[in-house]
Amino acid sequence: MIRRLDHIAIAVPDLDAAIRRFCEDLGLTLAGREDVPSALTRTAFLPVDRTRIELVNPLDGQGPIAKFLEKKPAGGLHHLCFETDDLDADVARLRALGYPFLTEGPTPGAHGTRVIFVHPKGFDGVLIELAEHPPARGH
Repeated sequence: MIRRLDHIAIAVPDLDAAIRRFCEDLGLTLAGREDVPSALTRTAFLPVDRTRIELVNPLDGQGPIAKFLEKKPAGGLHHLCFETDDLDADVARLRALGYPFLTEGPTPGAHGTRVIFVHPKGFDGVLIELAEHPPARGH
């Protein structure tokens, strides 16, 4: 079941410049960076209350973010991500309702998540990511 808005992803042509703008000008805090080779992205996360802004930039100039930036060189809103507590069940439910996905199954995402993207034509032109976080580790 969908639990909450996990993050809002913004494609940026220059990750370092975007981090400076969001941190210095808006006063947000950088929580960390991560390269996600499976998605061909470099990411930076900025927490805002119970959600995050995810700045995404192409890894080595390749992948879907590079294609996005070819169409929108200044960058912009890329996708909304919702956290789910059962990714497989949500994917099965949405597939049964006829929603198209960009991949056949989940792939590795940032922070050890499993993720899948619902094609934008399913949600009025908005790319939707579903993310399942790994279980919290005990002590």
